[in-house]
Amino acid sequence: MTTAQTTSPLGVDAADKAAWQRAVREFQQPSTWRALLQIANTFVPYALLWWLMYLSLRVSWWLAIPLAMVAGGFLVRIFIIFHDCGHGSFFKSQRANNVLGFVAGILTLTPYYQWRWEHAIHHGTAGHLDKRGTGDVWTMTVQEYLESSRWKRFSYRLARNPVVLLLIAPLFLFVVLQRIPSTKGRRERRSVWWMNFAVACYAVTMSWIFGVKAFLLLQLVVTMVGGAAGVWMFYVQHQFEDVYWERGENWDYTAAALQGSSFYKLPRILQWFSGNIGFHHIHHLSPRIPNYNLQRCHDADPIFKLVKPITLGASLKSLTLRLWDERTKKLAGYGLMRQRRKEQRAQPTRKAR
Repeated sequence: MTTAQTTSPLGVDAADKAAWQRAVREFQQPSTWRALLQIANTFVPYALLWWLMYLSLRVSWWLAIPLAMVAGGFLVRIFIIFHDCGHGSFFKSQRANNVLGFVAGILTLTPYYQWRWEHAIHHGTAGHLDKRGTGDVWTMTVQEYLESSRWKRFSYRLARNPVVLLLIAPLFLFVVLQRIPSTKGRRERRSVWWMNFAVACYAVTMSWIFGVKAFLLLQLVVTMVGGAAGVWMFYVQHQFEDVYWERGENWDYTAAALQGSSFYKLPRILQWFSGNIGFHHIHHLSPRIPNYNLQRCHDADPIFKLVKPITLGASLKSLTLRLWDERTKKLAGYGLMRQRRKEQRAQPTRKAR
């Protein structure tokens, strides 16, 4: 981490990590009863929804599909618990975190140790222009886009298209990509094979209960709803107009957390389903804070209230922001890229004059 004295818009020295550590310290302690309560109000309703889907199939698919969509919402919450286990923050016991993380990984189709490794890289490099590419959304600068080949520009536009980003990509990520080891680490690679085996056992068991066709269709709906919501949350938490990106020694961990991670202010019901992860600036400041303590931490220190929230309506604008402009330090749409291209084409003419 750099010790550069960068000052955030909050008026606080971004390099003064000791001050933030004092503000978050008491909220880094896991609570067994809060953790057990979340397990009870998340995993139990999720199992109940699958039981109701089983019963509803005897009546009509029109009853089962809406139940599967609600289950997709609970799957997002299960993923947040999985996410906390990966940070070692959900329980005090690391063994308990690992066991619950593996179980949640079966339901979310995500290999625990491999995902934990990739996500740790994301936390250590978020907002760092020189360290993009692992555990983040593909983001190019305006100049990089202008200098890219036609094929790369097409691929980038396709990847950032809302239909691909929120419907196709989540399904491909959770069903296909998570089945393939992406690191040379022995434990991480083994976690993928063990998770593939566990997911196969889960699929066979559920297919025996529901029937292959019924289970696959219902699981598809659950995964699509949960995956789309989860990818959207991750996307909007690091893709907004005034997001923080820096290079080299100018990058600062604290600034990246408070300015590069959004405070996504959601309606209460959506905040519940998303496990308070909208307080993403707090989470990136201290990943050791479990999700059930994020709002309490935010409310406890007045300085956090200076972080400008992004509302549900305002967040939709992020879909039009595609490229990072190093000149204005803002995320912008393709219109700015076209403007820069015109400027570059006009330069030789100006020099000739």
